[in-house]
Amino acid sequence: MSITEKEQLIQKINTAIDTVRPHLVADGGNVEVVEVTEDMRVQVRWLGTCENCQMSIMTMKAGLEQAIKNKIPEITGVEAVNGVAFG
Repeated sequence: MSITEKEQLIQKINTAIDTVRPHLVADGGNVEVVEVTEDMRVQVRWLGTCENCQMSIMTMKAGLEQAIKNKIPEITGVEAVNGVAFG
């Protein structure tokens, strides 16, 4: 994937995230896209209160991942590079 293609993909991902971002901001948090891997996984960084929130894993699966996959079906998953450790 070229740099331009990756930039366009990240722009599409951010547009998808914008559909759930107001809910994150309302709770004092946010999220940013860090990278899209070769196997089409989106890596995000939790910001603000989302970084330490126990609900962030649910927000990841039910909110972010669904919103992104609905708009960009080729995305295989979403994972956080920071935040609450699970398991």
